[in-house]
Amino acid sequence: MTKKESIGGQAVIEGVMIRNQTHYAVAVRKGKKIITKKTRIKQRKSKILKLPIARGFINMVDMLVIGMKTLMWSADQAADEDDKITKGQFAFTIGVSFLIAILFFVALPYFLTTIIGFKEESSPFAFNLVDGIIRILVFLAYIITISFMKDVRRLFQYHGAEHMSVHCYEHNKKLTIENIRKYQTLHPRCGTSFIMIVLIISILVFSVLPSLVIYLFPNFIGLNIFLRKIILFFLRISFIPLIAGISYELLKLSDKFQGNPLINLLIKPGLWLQKITTQKPSKKQIEVAKASVEALLSSKKAKNI
Repeated sequence: MTKKESIGGQAVIEGVMIRNQTHYAVAVRKGKKIITKKTRIKQRKSKILKLPIARGFINMVDMLVIGMKTLMWSADQAADEDDKITKGQFAFTIGVSFLIAILFFVALPYFLTTIIGFKEESSPFAFNLVDGIIRILVFLAYIITISFMKDVRRLFQYHGAEHMSVHCYEHNKKLTIENIRKYQTLHPRCGTSFIMIVLIISILVFSVLPSLVIYLFPNFIGLNIFLRKIILFFLRISFIPLIAGISYELLKLSDKFQGNPLINLLIKPGLWLQKITTQKPSKKQIEVAKASVEALLSSKKAKNI
């Protein structure tokens, strides 16, 4: 079987975005029509940004930017002319969402672990293991809760359609509704799996952080306990790029070495979670995902979103 270029994507509002290294395409259903748009991705020339670890964080940033653009574009297609979201409103919404994410998925587990009685400086692994478990439980509770919302369920169906279409493409099968339907909604290279790997890797990275700080700065232990907590908390935030980079490399390895027992163990939690974040799509939703892949692969000149 010929190895094809890697493609991936995400679900958007009533649609699917698919990308490769050079372009991304988005397709959305608007009434009885499917609207598609293809955009060229600006290439980074610096070789440093293409090195392992660094490329992982850069790729994450690129995916976030592309994801935001396509979400906003899909929202505009779904809205009436009077209800279209302005860039300012969208930026405000994203900013608030980011702050809420930091509060619930970083700050809340950290301070709950402290309240329970674990000490980060003296028992860093135990502290971060409990902190990581709480973080994962909070994330699972969030995913399960939103999965009951009608609009989110439709988004998860489009997510499933995206994965099924990618599987069909990767297996060198003709992109038809019948062929796409044969494939599962789970995919090891999914962003959901990436998030689960990030949560696991963060436990290991954060476990060595206090010892590293004490080793490099012996006077740190003599600081006020509140000040120490604040410093360690913000150091955690600063280590997110490193964790994202490591997680990206592991996700790439999971795709390259499928079948390896150790790799399978690493990606298994993400695949379990995808049983919630992906759902069986309808024929119309598969048609949209198919249109997105076809738009990406077409020789049609790209337009900017």
